[in-house]
Amino acid sequence: MPTDSRVDPASVMPEERISAGEQLFEAWRKRLGAILTPLAFFLTYFLCSNLRPEGQKLAAILAAVTVLWVSEVIPLPVSALLGAVLCVALGAVPEEPGKSPAATVLAHFADPIVFVFIGGFMIARAMTIHGLDRRIALEFLSIPWVGSSPARTMVGLGLVTAVISMWVSNSATTAMMLPIALGILRALHEVRVARGLARDSIDAMNWPFATGMMLMVAFSASIGGIGTPVGSPPNLIGIGLIRSATGIDISFFRWMAIAFPLLLVMGLTLFTLLYLLHPAAKEADRAACNQDGGTAQVTPGDPTADMGSHLLGYIRSERRQLGPWTRGQINTVVAFSVAVTLWVMPGIMQLPWLAGSWWGRWIATHLPESIVAIGATILLFLLPVNLSRWEFTLTWPEAVKIDWGTILLFGGGLALGSLMFKTGVAEAIGTTLTSRLGVNSLWGLTGLSIAMAIVISEAASNTASANMIIPVVIAIAQAAGVSPLPPALGACLGASFGFMLPVSTPPNAIVYGSGLVPLPKMMRAGILLDIAGFVIIWAGLYVLHHMLGLL
Repeated sequence: MPTDSRVDPASVMPEERISAGEQLFEAWRKRLGAILTPLAFFLTYFLCSNLRPEGQKLAAILAAVTVLWVSEVIPLPVSALLGAVLCVALGAVPEEPGKSPAATVLAHFADPIVFVFIGGFMIARAMTIHGLDRRIALEFLSIPWVGSSPARTMVGLGLVTAVISMWVSNSATTAMMLPIALGILRALHEVRVARGLARDSIDAMNWPFATGMMLMVAFSASIGGIGTPVGSPPNLIGIGLIRSATGIDISFFRWMAIAFPLLLVMGLTLFTLLYLLHPAAKEADRAACNQDGGTAQVTPGDPTADMGSHLLGYIRSERRQLGPWTRGQINTVVAFSVAVTLWVMPGIMQLPWLAGSWWGRWIATHLPESIVAIGATILLFLLPVNLSRWEFTLTWPEAVKIDWGTILLFGGGLALGSLMFKTGVAEAIGTTLTSRLGVNSLWGLTGLSIAMAIVISEAASNTASANMIIPVVIAIAQAAGVSPLPPALGACLGASFGFMLPVSTPPNAIVYGSGLVPLPKMMRAGILLDIAGFVIIWAGLYVLHHMLGLL
């Protein structure tokens, strides 16, 4: 790949790539949040005088924290910590025998699911350090059938992005895949120049396929995150809140059985939509060459006819530059395989023809998902890369670079969600909204929860959206006397489906910073995908509930 395409995608959120209107919006969002936070606190406190004292205080804290999460006046993890501090300091924690209020609140920051996060993040960190994710991507794209056609390359790029995002954060996945996508576009652009479809210096934004490829990377990373519990923070937040409020424990295997079919349908919808909106070749390409008096001659025939061999050659040359598999990559595959196998094994053991086996029960009891995550991570510190120099697969200085902010945000969300049920706030919200909205059927409530999650995730982070919505929809479902599982899962999945704006998700912001994605085109594709996502989640949960009995 040419050196000028090796940008640092993690830093591709520069001010110069954000329009003046968006900068103004962000500035006013924070200013408005700073004003509304104290107003929301005191107004909610006085309006909730009918609740018992702990509930009244908690409702006010929740209102303030919600405004902070939406406006991002302060970093999201700090908002979560502030909520925990205020709960203890203002006396919003019900008394529990033998436990101090601080112990009650802070215990959620050490919930077993938090350690699933930590282990998953560290395994993903090792994958990134040793280039395993990039190797997987290039190995797949270098398959002749995949890499010999622009359309199939777009499918392959989206597929490998989604698969990696099932295990690595969507931000890290997008940052890793962006240079690969830029290199592919550069190789295709060389063919377009040779065929007279573009000038050497043509603005790539005039080529719709380039926009489609960038959006494929961003949207696939967000969609892929729903595939496993560790793929995206809302997943484990939903699992934790559902378990805390209802006692229903969703295993790793059960989550994948629910989410993976939705992922496949959404992935197919994504490719179809993006390729129809941004084809590899269209008459607009020809017109672009003759703007401003251009005289480029277009070679007759299919404009994509010569792209395949050139594209496949580029991908294979990139793969060769990686060299042979390294010891670090092999060790990471070993640790990753151990984690995945032990994560899904308890669920497999519950299948009808295996249920009741003693070793299945032993695995479920002695190797829960949190212990597996930490155990697999420890393997990374034990498997050597160079034993003579005492070098191992993962070092502690590298391990601590994981996203601790998301972990703190997750712990704070669990704490506030648990207190909502203990103080009666959740019940009060559920009863009030059920009577005022008139939505009390299971599938009406599921549709409402999905829609709320998608809309809120356009303006707030998916983690904050999940923390805000899931406890509320569980409470509404309980007040309506219906199962809280489909609405809670709908909110959980919908929180990852914000596609419309650069600020909606980090992947959107990263690809927007490439300069290849005009805002109107992102909004057009994002709105259509939001609608498609709503339909797919609702219909998928309905089918899984009625036909397969998974919910």
